[in-house]
Amino acid sequence: MDFAFTKEELDFRREIEAFVKEVLPPDWDEWAVYWPGSYGTMPQLEAEFQEISRRFSRMLGEKGWLGIGWPKEYGGQGSAMKAAISGDVLSYYRFPAGGVATTIAGPTLILVGSEELKKEFLPGIASGEIGFWLGYSEPNAGSDLVSLKTTAVDDGDAFIVNGQKIWSSGAHVTEYGWVIAKTDMDAPAHKSATLMIIPNDTPGVTIKPIINICGNHSFNEVFFDDVRVPKRYVVGEVNKGFYNVMLALQFERMSVGSGGFRRVLEELVRFARETERDGRPLSEDPRVRKALAAIAVEIEVFLTFYWQSAWMQDRGQVPELEASALKLVFTELSVKLADTAMDLLGPFGLLDKGSKRAPFGGRVGMGYLDAISGPIGAGTSEIQKTILATRGLGLPRKK
Repeated sequence: MDFAFTKEELDFRREIEAFVKEVLPPDWDEWAVYWPGSYGTMPQLEAEFQEISRRFSRMLGEKGWLGIGWPKEYGGQGSAMKAAISGDVLSYYRFPAGGVATTIAGPTLILVGSEELKKEFLPGIASGEIGFWLGYSEPNAGSDLVSLKTTAVDDGDAFIVNGQKIWSSGAHVTEYGWVIAKTDMDAPAHKSATLMIIPNDTPGVTIKPIINICGNHSFNEVFFDDVRVPKRYVVGEVNKGFYNVMLALQFERMSVGSGGFRRVLEELVRFARETERDGRPLSEDPRVRKALAAIAVEIEVFLTFYWQSAWMQDRGQVPELEASALKLVFTELSVKLADTAMDLLGPFGLLDKGSKRAPFGGRVGMGYLDAISGPIGAGTSEIQKTILATRGLGLPRKK
């Protein structure tokens, strides 16, 4: 692997950085308290930030940057590295744009969607006009997704969907559900479900809020009562939903905010230099220096996985194991970063958003609560370890 960026890639980084600095409000960090690697503090999932999030998404769409990693025939530049650079820069500045549509639904549709679905949805995704939410988890089906109970019964040219989804991030601020449902009750578990798109405004769809641990409305529970879904909204083949969701999960595991970690580390280092305790800057305390150095090393390890995955994609390789390793590393890093930040700030880390004495606008306290969500979403850390052990190391599934 060549760790150097090309001139074109470096020029692109400068271009997107200049754009972000120009359009972001100067007090943006006082509004949003996003914590990297987590799900509960993403501003684009909250209603109060929708106006600015949608506006910025459309700006990115106008520049062709939302689908920059897509093949050229679908309006992209076919550069996973540029997509990774974009993600790195946008997350560093906590840019409130992007989501399930661009990072999961779009790439999956390109690979397994019908031409009809591609024509209907890819232009709107690439332009930032439409959004999706994930309809995987249910009250009794999360990591064990084959236990899902939502059904889709064949009814001629449509499926009739009944059931419930939970932890549906952004369902209240997007237009379409990316939903998996049982379509064959008698088939083997992994050949019994189908992935489909369900418009939120379809009769029978009910969305109810779930207020998360940070006090934000990002999650929802969604109910389907005799919802009629045209068969043209099936993604991939009928009863191949689990395989298509596994494909989509690879894209989700790679859509990480790499720059957000560097940004928080820089803020913590600055805090340590500027804050005195017992008459000495915190930066002179060996324990503080060791803790920050340890986080800096882990961020570099994470970034190696991040850039390697993009590098592999641009060479036609499929980073299946790398996606699991990347997801495992960056979500566990989110927790370690929150723990380190809380130790460094001491009692001030407990202050909430809105407190005048809260460092970083209360981001650390919120991040400490939110960080626990990262190792759960998109497949738990335990699942990622199992994938790496069985598929990567060839270890047996059972003793």
